[in-house]
Amino acid sequence: MAGVTPPGRLDVHAHHLPEPYRQALEHAGHARPDGMPAIPAWSAGEHVALLDRLGIATALLSISTPGVHLGDGAATRDLARMVNEEGRRAVVDHPGRFGLLASLPLPDVDAAIAEVAHCVDHLDVDGFVLLTHVGDTYLGDPALDPLFAELDRRGARVLIHPTSPVCWEQTSFGRPRPMLEFLFDTTRAVVNLVLNGVVARHPDLRLIVPHCGATLPVIADRVAGFSLLMGADVDVLRDLGGLHYDLAGSPLPRQLDALLQITTLEHLHYGSDFPFTPDFVAEIVAGQLDRAGDPPGTLFDALRANTERLFPRLGAAGR
Repeated sequence: MAGVTPPGRLDVHAHHLPEPYRQALEHAGHARPDGMPAIPAWSAGEHVALLDRLGIATALLSISTPGVHLGDGAATRDLARMVNEEGRRAVVDHPGRFGLLASLPLPDVDAAIAEVAHCVDHLDVDGFVLLTHVGDTYLGDPALDPLFAELDRRGARVLIHPTSPVCWEQTSFGRPRPMLEFLFDTTRAVVNLVLNGVVARHPDLRLIVPHCGATLPVIADRVAGFSLLMGADVDVLRDLGGLHYDLAGSPLPRQLDALLQITTLEHLHYGSDFPFTPDFVAEIVAGQLDRAGDPPGTLFDALRANTERLFPRLGAAGR
């Protein structure tokens, strides 16, 4: 692993854009996904070069928004299978540098459960990525209960990833949706998971909330209070505190302190969000995290140890 100083970072939030997926996005009218200027350039080789520059030993690849539901059911199933096989190819072609969080062909729950089996049994994936919603079905909806039961049965690791909310035309005011709408949609989906009891019912499922917890740290007490008014049989603060959180985005100087009010250091993980976060921005954020902690520099070691516990194979590959 030339260029990487062991042990190196472990990145739980990074994306791949294989060429057939890029073509599918463009064909479906997503040349400017979620209001961003363009689909970013990506290749496995260029990604490895970035890993070396940032001292990242291993990155978990996932498909970002808008995901794989771009057409009818058959097209969604085919696209999910394609991106998962392309992701596996990157893992095999660059030993130790990549892991894979597979995509699922929702909203077809039966097809998603079948893809879980294929990915675990044949592609040796490290976990899965789920968008905050597909169509008008948000995470936490009872329609998804069979899928969450299967993921829990397998002790799966699942990264939640935001997408444009169903009302983005009215709420984004023409601005890129990742700026605000992604954070609100993550919050909306996680609150739904908690209030509907999905988190509490699935203790063997490990969920990773992106972008430093979005707005959850700010509204956690408010949601907990309303849960009592609604008679919800859940412990909001307990369930939020037991989730995992990546630090992709802008964790410092403010968001990280807020996040640590609802969870503990042991639940935090590094995320670059490359290539949707440009390499120079990822470098700035990584440097800030490296200098953080008491004493400075200790946060990096803690993040790696946390990710090794959550993804033991990733930790072994990154050494």
